[in-house]
Amino acid sequence: MKAEIFLPEDYRPAEDEPFMNDRQLEYFRRKLHAWKEELVSESRNTIEGLQGSARAVPDIADRASEETDRALELRTRDRQRKLVSKIESALRRIENGEYGYCEVSGEPISLKRLDARPIATMTLEAQEKHERREKVHRDD
Repeated sequence: MKAEIFLPEDYRPAEDEPFMNDRQLEYFRRKLHAWKEELVSESRNTIEGLQGSARAVPDIADRASEETDRALELRTRDRQRKLVSKIESALRRIENGEYGYCEVSGEPISLKRLDARPIATMTLEAQEKHERREKVHRDD
């Protein structure tokens, strides 16, 4: 078992320290775990809410509105499930020593990008190139 890494509450990864050192990895590990816990908690509440609202509504307009709300909740829940999967993948990359590096170029992903989107797998440049390529193929 690894020794616990001390992180001050106000710690933020900085460009002037070694990239993906133990403190940075611990920072992102904690950030990802907290995000995952938040999503899992929200989805539990969604499921409980959906179970609680499963009632027969006699008015057809009210029923349609309720069905629309349920469909939206389920779509949101599905997006959250996919996001949890991406978070788990990022946590595995931390354990494997691959976190923070672009899966396309192998270059370090900027700390600002990782802080804003800790599940990022590509540098901004590689992501933009990927999206342009996707758009071109979609327009065919």
